[in-house]
Amino acid sequence: MMRSLWTAATGMDAQQLNMDVVAHNLANANTTGFKKSRANFEDLMYQNLIPPGAETGASGTIPTGIQIGMGVKTASVQKIFTQGNFTETGNQLDLAIEGKGFFKVLRGADEVYTRAGTFKLDSEGYLVDSEGNRLQPEVSIPREAVTINVDPRGTLSAFDQNGTLLASVNLTLYDFANPAGLLSLGKNYFAPSEASGDAVEGQPGTEGFGTLLQGFLESANINVVEEMVNMIAGQRAYEANSKVIRTADEMLRIANSVAS
Repeated sequence: MMRSLWTAATGMDAQQLNMDVVAHNLANANTTGFKKSRANFEDLMYQNLIPPGAETGASGTIPTGIQIGMGVKTASVQKIFTQGNFTETGNQLDLAIEGKGFFKVLRGADEVYTRAGTFKLDSEGYLVDSEGNRLQPEVSIPREAVTINVDPRGTLSAFDQNGTLLASVNLTLYDFANPAGLLSLGKNYFAPSEASGDAVEGQPGTEGFGTLLQGFLESANINVVEEMVNMIAGQRAYEANSKVIRTADEMLRIANSVAS
């Protein structure tokens, strides 16, 4: 009877973590460039009372055996890098990536990566993100520039009020063999890890990299209805496991009363 108590307890613990993941997704439903997470679970070890294929006394074999599972554990919490919807802003420094790739910014001494293209100009005319970190490679816009155009392949052109070209640079994107293995740092930043592999640099629209959309931002890839369904399913699973604990406790109480 004690086995069912501990098995149900692992189920409650797993569903609590699942609810934490759903809550984090819903909390970031309006976060630019946010990528949702998904909790993955796996069953625990089994107690093999009779292994499948064991021989019987009549020289036969048992087709299924008796294997009692010991519960569940969290295998991973995985980032899902599907494309989010696009929101038009009209801001000429807002950039969205349509397809694969990340922007690289310099955060202190560390190079970090992001899908949030909410860029601005700092006091020296360099493109920076919302935290003031400069886009890499650094891009400087002349003070006389009035119009900034960014084409889908990443060519940024700055023009003065007379339409004269003042500067032209190529923006680059970066990608990883396994984006799900990136280390989440918060504030829309990711860092490479042994699981993600090293960053690969490329031009937008080439070699599998996405293209750029000027005047747009990528919304979080959250489906609120889907997350609400996941929340309800997790709540019901948590409730069912709690009922297993109560039932097992009641059965133990009955067994103790009979014994006494």
